[in-house]
Amino acid sequence: WARATQTVFGEGPPGARLMLVGEQPGDREDLAGEPFVGPAGAILERALKEAGLDRSRVYVTNVVKHFKWRASGKRRLHERPNAEEIRACLPWFEAELRVLRPSVVVLMGATAAQSALGRAVRIGDEPGLVVTSPIAPHVIVTLHPSAVLRSPDPASREARFARLVADLGLATSHARRSL
Repeated sequence: WARATQTVFGEGPPGARLMLVGEQPGDREDLAGEPFVGPAGAILERALKEAGLDRSRVYVTNVVKHFKWRASGKRRLHERPNAEEIRACLPWFEAELRVLRPSVVVLMGATAAQSALGRAVRIGDEPGLVVTSPIAPHVIVTLHPSAVLRSPDPASREARFARLVADLGLATSHARRSL
């Protein structure tokens, strides 16, 4: 938290039935003070559109509310948050859940899933991993949009993007049924 520019809280409409949860803000998010506005945010925006979702109707947040980074020349490179940093931010995430009371929570990435569920979860290669949890009636674990960006080749990039779209589509159908 000490090196972050600012705290980046979640954003979205107070009545959102769908909450998307990532790990932590990135460089662009830290500078802008908004979640998912950098390269991973662009992937997420595209995936939401393909899944038939309007981002303005979804609440987006991260389990960790600050950007942890290390310097590499002039660039600020992401570092994974440690258990202490995750624990320090959990009260804010839990407050978001209490206030919003979403019917569907999509946990994007292993760190978000482990932090929110309190246990390790293997994301795997198959779409549609629905887990039981007290945080919401429907909890879906998927890959983080940055995993699409880190794909080693175009074929895996497309496969990962398709998985993200499929999981967001599943989340949408659960959210619509719970209205």
